[in-house]
Amino acid sequence: MASAHRAVIGFLLVFLASLSGAASKSFTITNNCEYTVWPGILSSAGSAGMDATGFALAPRESRAMPVPSGWSGRLWGRTLCSTDAGTGKFSCVTGDCGSGKQDCAGGGAAPPATLAEFTIDGSGGMDFYDVSLVDGYNLPVLVAPHGAAGGGNCAPTGCMLDLNRACPADLRVASTSSPGGGGVACKSACEAFGSAEYCCSGDHGNPSTCKPSAYSQFFKNACPRAYSYAYDDATSTFTCAGGDTTYAITFCPSTTRYEHTSCVTCYLTRTCSYRTFLVADYCDQNELIVLGCVCKQA
Repeated sequence: MASAHRAVIGFLLVFLASLSGAASKSFTITNNCEYTVWPGILSSAGSAGMDATGFALAPRESRAMPVPSGWSGRLWGRTLCSTDAGTGKFSCVTGDCGSGKQDCAGGGAAPPATLAEFTIDGSGGMDFYDVSLVDGYNLPVLVAPHGAAGGGNCAPTGCMLDLNRACPADLRVASTSSPGGGGVACKSACEAFGSAEYCCSGDHGNPSTCKPSAYSQFFKNACPRAYSYAYDDATSTFTCAGGDTTYAITFCPSTTRYEHTSCVTCYLTRTCSYRTFLVADYCDQNELIVLGCVCKQA
């Protein structure tokens, strides 16, 4: 009996040691905007769920969340949200998930919305992540890994610019809820026009027949590391290998601008002959991480 008892204790010690050695992953979600943002989280089918699927973040507020091993899904920010006094229904002007409450409870983001997408502990034990504008844009978002063991294309990505101001008129979403009735989101061409060539569907449902459009180039030139259309994989998917990694997800990240005179065009103004600034906030091994481009009149 004593030997059996010792065997059980030994098994538990080995089990606990294996747990303590396992890499842990987490998200730190920060709202750096001047207004409240309501993050929404959608887990992919078959993936373990997160502790919460929707909540409010006041300006400068952060929330840390553990991420289950093998988790995949997407995260986004909802804006201009309110609760109807008569029905008690919660809804948002952008990024609404249709649940009628702060918790999205399995609902995804209504486009247009800027999406941060993840697969944790995926193929080869790698984490895969991206920021996507395929469903349009509503908020600046930055994803930055911290603590990764190395390997892969492990670097910050995102869209740091306010594209609502620069959005082409035929993609712009305006709202009376926004001060001055200005733009609150920017549709994708697929959402705006619904044609197969923009949606990469039907005869255009593969990389050889679905090419970047003038509209996707607007997003790509403004945010070169973000997905601009469905087959924009080569420059938009990032990977990290192992480690106790924290992914810092920031809405409205701060930016630092560096004058870059060799950049003579900027798609935000179509034909820019002014001074051009690279928008960056990170250096990776002394290499400037360029996350956007802005033109300013000299």
